[in-house]
Amino acid sequence: MTIALRYAARSDVGLVRSNNQDSAYAGPHLLVVADGMGGHAGGDVASSVAIAALAPLDGESHGPDDALDELERALDGARDEIISLSQEHPELAGMGTTVTAILRSGNKLAMVHLGDSRGYLLRDGVLTQVTSDHTFVQHLVNTGKITAEEAEHHPQRSVVMRVLGDFDSDIAPDLSVREARAGDRWLLCSDGLSGFVSGDTIARTLHEIEDVDTCAERLVQLALRAGGGDNVTVVVADVLELDELPDGAGPTTNAVVVGSAATTRNTPTAASDGPAARAAELSRQANTPAAGVPVVEDEDTDDEHEAQERRLRRRRRVRAWVLSLLAVIVLVVAGFGFYRWTQTQYYVGESEGHVAIYQGIPQSIGPLTFSDVVEVSDLALDDLPPYVQQRVEQTIHTGSIAQARERVLALAEDAEPEPTPTPTPSPSISRSATDSTDGTSTGGA
Repeated sequence: MTIALRYAARSDVGLVRSNNQDSAYAGPHLLVVADGMGGHAGGDVASSVAIAALAPLDGESHGPDDALDELERALDGARDEIISLSQEHPELAGMGTTVTAILRSGNKLAMVHLGDSRGYLLRDGVLTQVTSDHTFVQHLVNTGKITAEEAEHHPQRSVVMRVLGDFDSDIAPDLSVREARAGDRWLLCSDGLSGFVSGDTIARTLHEIEDVDTCAERLVQLALRAGGGDNVTVVVADVLELDELPDGAGPTTNAVVVGSAATTRNTPTAASDGPAARAAELSRQANTPAAGVPVVEDEDTDDEHEAQERRLRRRRRVRAWVLSLLAVIVLVVAGFGFYRWTQTQYYVGESEGHVAIYQGIPQSIGPLTFSDVVEVSDLALDDLPPYVQQRVEQTIHTGSIAQARERVLALAEDAEPEPTPTPTPSPSISRSATDSTDGTSTGGA
């Protein structure tokens, strides 16, 4: 069975944002959505860098076994580029991007995921979210602090904990490999769609609209009608079995780039008529000067933008500091718990040539030791047999101090010398009246 993809990609700036920081790529072997963050000057750069690093993978040179390695190497390259750009251009400091990508290798799909952009799979009419949001709110859901329904309206639902950026080089993406089945439909999207359109509406749209281009366009319009409060980007892809396709219904073969990574990144919103679109248009008209009226630069607005960027960077630094502090606290608590456990242990060992009882365990880390002498016996180590001396030097673990004392008494018994046998006296011979040496009698007549 030979598998191929038919796909479409769409991106819109939305009705609120001034620029599009989303980027997406769709090709015969590669599907990617990246949602940039870091303010007006940085998010679009970060998402474009991610697309540029991943796009060269859109080919058949990799096998199923190394597809994930290729994705990880591409992400590492993108991270290095983002860090380099931030160092060269301080105004870009703090930028980052989500990344959700699928790389097809034969009949296998390798997926990499960072952030809160999502991957959905529609199979047999059932829509499943196959990625997990790397957000603070999702963490609360996973730990049972709040419900999934509460998470949809939580004020901190946009706080992302894992992204591809210049502020943490040790964050690992989620990696997985799945089977590509003919009839499957995949959706990759930024939170401009999933944050404004319900899962049921997304599922119904994916199920009812067969054409991928029309379906992608409809999903974008649904997000815009819901307010268009963010950039919205979608990639819709159908898995096809080439051997069973009718004539004229082949896969897509050309690569598509949309959003800030595309040459059309400055295209205005494509919102069709609706309350949100009309409100946005009225707002733009109110802020557009009439013909012949000189345009005066609003320095206060520029200052406010710069202040907002500084606040965002400061907030990220504070968040990183808080996460580091939490990690230290966890290590301290774990270390304290380990130390308390060691103080419930006892063993018999040697101290200054005598058998002694220690509290703790016979281990150390650098200058730190986890045991102390609590009792020193009168039993000298040299009084013990050699094999017992060696055993004491290697330490003898006991379950309590009482057991340790019993073990010391037992060692003392081993040290007692064997009693010296009393020599048996030779039997005495009484001389008779007859001298045995010469046979003469000593008695007188």
